[in-house]
Amino acid sequence: MHGAGNDYIYIDGFSGKPIPPNPSDAAIQWSRRRFSVGADGLILILPHPLCDAEMRIFNADGSEAQMCGNGVRCVGKYLYDNGIKRKTNLEIMTKSGVKHLKLVVDPQTDTVESVVVNMGLPCFEPLKIPVVSESGRSDDLELELGDLGRITVDCVSMGNPHAVCFVEDVDEVDLELVGPLVENHAAFPEGVNAEFVEILDAHTLKFRVWERGSAETLACGTGICAACAVAVQKGICHKNEKITVYARGGALEIVVSGDGTVYMAGPAETSYKGEAEFNG
Repeated sequence: MHGAGNDYIYIDGFSGKPIPPNPSDAAIQWSRRRFSVGADGLILILPHPLCDAEMRIFNADGSEAQMCGNGVRCVGKYLYDNGIKRKTNLEIMTKSGVKHLKLVVDPQTDTVESVVVNMGLPCFEPLKIPVVSESGRSDDLELELGDLGRITVDCVSMGNPHAVCFVEDVDEVDLELVGPLVENHAAFPEGVNAEFVEILDAHTLKFRVWERGSAETLACGTGICAACAVAVQKGICHKNEKITVYARGGALEIVVSGDGTVYMAGPAETSYKGEAEFNG
């Protein structure tokens, strides 16, 4: 399944079938494009005693992530389309807390075509992101990238850490070179997702992302939310106004409400279904 091209392998923990005993190893094995199934990572959809389901996210390198905005939309679609939860308001437990979903169902096919997610409040506190900042602030942080010189980023957590860099042309960014330097910079003790954002106007952004543990992906829901939260904080965009963000895999629509809560709306699609063997 994928949301705006951000694709994961989803494993149904409601089916009663075995799930990989080591999902981290499974993510590494199955995510290798051209050599296996190929994906940005692996997501487990599991029963939860208090919520409609729990999701656990494993990046392509096997590391476990706290949250995935595109992934949680696909979880909502999977639960509804497969008859596991036949309702349009869902609560999904993640490593970064409970996410509230509103499913938009196509009445002709009775399948979910898009999902609105309450992504919660962004956090700009350096210790909670976390980011090491001599100024004690999370904005306008200068990163030294060796021979590449310096870039300025704004840091924020959307349940996972992000460093947002505004640029004149995202297509000119050498993400394969810059991305790992930002992801593994000493300023980020837990690593970071690096977003590069081009401002088209007050309601439109263009976006590329280097995801922690997965390299460049076609979209990142939490990253797009982070970019919009920073854009609103800096006065580039405005609260209670729709912001359309174009990633390489498609567009998401974001609204930052009056109290700062970020709402994300976007597609969720099934690519194909299948079975795979796990060695390990």
